[in-house]
Amino acid sequence: MKIDIQKNIQPKAKPTDHGALGFGKILTDHMLLIDYTREQGWHDARIVPYGPLSLDPATCCLHYGQLIFEGLKAYKTTDGKTVMFRPDQNVKRLNASAKRMCIPAIDEGDLLGAIARLVKVEEGWIPDSPGTSLYIRPFILGTEQFLGVHPSETYTLCVILSPSGPYYKEGLAPVRIYVEDSYVRAVAGGTGTVKCAGNYAASLASQKESQAKGYSQVLWLDGIERRYIEEVGAMNIFFVIDGQVVTPALTGTILPGVTRKSVLEMLSSWGVPTSERKITIQEIADAHKSGVLDEVFGTGTAAVISPVGELRWGDLSMEIGGGKIGALSQKLYDNLTGIQTGKLADPFGWVYEVVG
Repeated sequence: MKIDIQKNIQPKAKPTDHGALGFGKILTDHMLLIDYTREQGWHDARIVPYGPLSLDPATCCLHYGQLIFEGLKAYKTTDGKTVMFRPDQNVKRLNASAKRMCIPAIDEGDLLGAIARLVKVEEGWIPDSPGTSLYIRPFILGTEQFLGVHPSETYTLCVILSPSGPYYKEGLAPVRIYVEDSYVRAVAGGTGTVKCAGNYAASLASQKESQAKGYSQVLWLDGIERRYIEEVGAMNIFFVIDGQVVTPALTGTILPGVTRKSVLEMLSSWGVPTSERKITIQEIADAHKSGVLDEVFGTGTAAVISPVGELRWGDLSMEIGGGKIGALSQKLYDNLTGIQTGKLADPFGWVYEVVG
């Protein structure tokens, strides 16, 4: 894919205090844009100075939510290389979301190459302090102007970049999670497996209420029986029960996380017993009562590994591991981030070097 590049003649000052980056608060100098029309397909790829998108008030994504997105990261390795972690999985998942939301697929090789080109242009923005990265946000929005419920015939794909620190202010310290049993996130046949904007908007009320109670995130239960565990708002969830690692199966209502997939593959390579199956919140409460709930942790691109120190379900507060990070959670974090930053060898072929 041919990419035109228009450099920003007034670059921003790059942050020097990496400890104050936060997450997703600072944006780099440039962004990638690619347009779609039915006649031309995906075309006119260009890297331009970061700035506002011009949208007509009748643009369909503003009214009917035809908007999907992804999240991945670039890192600066210990030997000075620029790499991305499993970006092929993210562009593949973006197309899966596009299919569900009636958005035309984009060639995955072209998109991966275009993202790599943008990252190369913005290479100087990649922080190199421990726990930092360059967060990459691709998204696609329907841009046709109409009032009426049907798919757009025009689209814009945009990629923006943000030098970021830990997703949770606690960093690798265990977080407190509230089990949501009133609101629901998704049901089978819906859009639970899709990274679409509406899924996240629907989660805000629960998240706001849980944070008011002192919890970082909510753990969603299934939308029918309100018994089966699904995922945390920004992460997939894992439980270590009596030495076995258990995570909810992908049954059509939760996001197939790239970090989730990586953790399962890494655990398998270590010979750690794992199980993907339906898990009730009562089973977790019983395991905690019996003293066999060894660890709980979340996985996601933003947080990588996030240990859970407390689960709150109704009146029951379950403290996990004495409120400290567990040995397996720590090992997974060290190995994943070690591979991502080049401190450890990559036996899985997950790292994609950005060159040229």
